[in-house]
Amino acid sequence: MNNYGKIALLACGVAVASSAATMAVFSAATNTDIITDSVIHDNSSSKSFLKVVQRPGVETDFTKAAESTINGVVSIKSYVTPRNSYRGANGGYFDPFKFFFGSPGSQRRMPQREREQQEPQQMPTGLGSGVVISSDGYIVTNNHVIDGAERLEVTLNDNRTFNAEVIGTDPATDLGLIKIDATDLPTIPIGDSDALKVGEWVLAVGNPFGFTSTVTTGIVSAKARSISALTSSGRSMGIESYIQTDAAVNPGNSGGALVNIDGELVGINTAIYSQTGNYAGYSFAIPTTIVTKVVTDLKQYGTVQRAVLGVEFRELNSQLAKEKDITAVNDGLYIENVIERSSAMEAGLKHGDVITSVNGVKTHNGAQLQEQMSKYRPGDKITVSYIRDNKKHDVKVTLLNNQGSTKITQASSVADLGCAFKAVDDQTKRQLRISGGLQVVGLKDGKFKDAGIKEGFIILDINNARVNNPDDVDKIYNSIMKSDEYDKVMFITGLYPTGKKLYYAVDLSD
Repeated sequence: MNNYGKIALLACGVAVASSAATMAVFSAATNTDIITDSVIHDNSSSKSFLKVVQRPGVETDFTKAAESTINGVVSIKSYVTPRNSYRGANGGYFDPFKFFFGSPGSQRRMPQREREQQEPQQMPTGLGSGVVISSDGYIVTNNHVIDGAERLEVTLNDNRTFNAEVIGTDPATDLGLIKIDATDLPTIPIGDSDALKVGEWVLAVGNPFGFTSTVTTGIVSAKARSISALTSSGRSMGIESYIQTDAAVNPGNSGGALVNIDGELVGINTAIYSQTGNYAGYSFAIPTTIVTKVVTDLKQYGTVQRAVLGVEFRELNSQLAKEKDITAVNDGLYIENVIERSSAMEAGLKHGDVITSVNGVKTHNGAQLQEQMSKYRPGDKITVSYIRDNKKHDVKVTLLNNQGSTKITQASSVADLGCAFKAVDDQTKRQLRISGGLQVVGLKDGKFKDAGIKEGFIILDINNARVNNPDDVDKIYNSIMKSDEYDKVMFITGLYPTGKKLYYAVDLSD
């Protein structure tokens, strides 16, 4: 194995660091400090004695926080229908998400003939956790826990079981909102993750390895942590500003609660840093400052209303500061490029400016800027502080979305394409000398018609991916719509039954 760790999208739990739990025997037993003092009382001798100073005890009773939160955390089991193109757990296919957020158990691999004779049945593919945020059944969890599931089964702490409906998901923050048909559910109150301090006690509540209602504890090790640099590939993990804890987290806790000692939700447990897939000392949670905004948007609009500043930047360090002759600050975000038609361009920010804060909150690194921007919607106004020519400036910025407007983004679906699809018949395949494809039928007003596509067009590939059934179109469409790219476009290659080959660009933006 290489020297890099793996970022595991997980099931998080937390354990008390032994160093934090170990105390001197005398101090632990009496809750006092022992201080050596020396006093001269006469001309002939010096006396030394122990001076006992009373100190207020540090609160380490987690029982109230645990009792008030375990009923607000649920177990989530996902189901899918196996298809011929999939390979089972013993067939050589490895799904890292299945491993990291927990597997409900390996399945017996049936002989080929037996599989062909039986109708496909839904099978459990993973276990995760979720947090009840309203008494009428709304539950927040990780997107990777519910992504791709055909059915979600939620089990409460009292063993009641419900099927859940997906209200919305946001892969960029790895959050999802689901709902069950229930009332009077116990909830966990939302706390202020901004108020968390490094060194503060936190508890993780979830279902590691399927052990339901497990409560463990640790401390906040860092805030506004980005973890992309820790992956061997360096790939972006989306919007990153994690709470880092020394929590012992393991498969099954993904989507579970990170709470403070008052039993308030301060984060959703999401990732671990590990070379094995199990706990290795570092865990990460999405702060409630991000969770609250995302969940509110998903509930109200079905999709996240994401404001973007529109800058490309580098984190300022001593070498860059020396190179650019920046002496006014030692850290911040050095603007490399300002995006056209963006909030930053309209506000007058320029290449070479150093962003130091947003609405008075310091932005020492990119994770802190991401966290601040994730609180706002297009149309909101913020104050950006920046350094230009070694002088501080403030500017009011009206935030825009990635389309350069303040328009509300509506939840979209593949139905917006305005057509249906059917498989190409064998005779047409032979005639056109193609091996697959998908034919457009039932064309009506929609994205395809706007792009010029006509009835009967045979799609061969979309964005360089082959398509042979409607599920392929759904997956490509959802992938495009969930991305944070400015341009959301389907580039389609195909044929008409006459044999004429054409290319279309279908604009999916509002």
